[in-house]
Amino acid sequence: MRTFDFAPLWRSTIGFDRVFDLLNETQRVDVQDNYPPYDVVRTGEDSYRIALAVAGFAPEDITITAQQSKLTIAGAKPESISKSSPDREFLYRGISARPFERHFSLDDHVEVQGASFENGLLQVDLVRKIPEAMKPRRIDIRSGSDSKKKPGPVNQLQAA
Repeated sequence: MRTFDFAPLWRSTIGFDRVFDLLNETQRVDVQDNYPPYDVVRTGEDSYRIALAVAGFAPEDITITAQQSKLTIAGAKPESISKSSPDREFLYRGISARPFERHFSLDDHVEVQGASFENGLLQVDLVRKIPEAMKPRRIDIRSGSDSKKKPGPVNQLQAA
């Protein structure tokens, strides 16, 4: 069975539309192009790095766009450089310089921290920044006689 029907879940869940869309998107039968090859690495508890092997491209040939929860990395070489010219003729062309576009879905609180290019590798650093309101917090428990008093401030949990 290749496809799933999420309609029954949509009736009983609220706010999970994006999760179902992501699941449906992964089931598409499109032919996936594996160019350029890439790695996704966890570099810390809340940090990640995407490394793309973009041999033959210069930093000015690549654009990185972060929009809401989607990261797009696209590359295209200028036509004048990618074709043969009178002063050079390609006898064999093994380094691919074809245009590409890679899309990555990001969690709601993952932000692009920066990008670097070295030795044919494009590295995009990502970091998860969770808002204070979503972090765990400690709730004080009042006794029976204290419950009539005005509630006190809520203390933040201390990281261990």
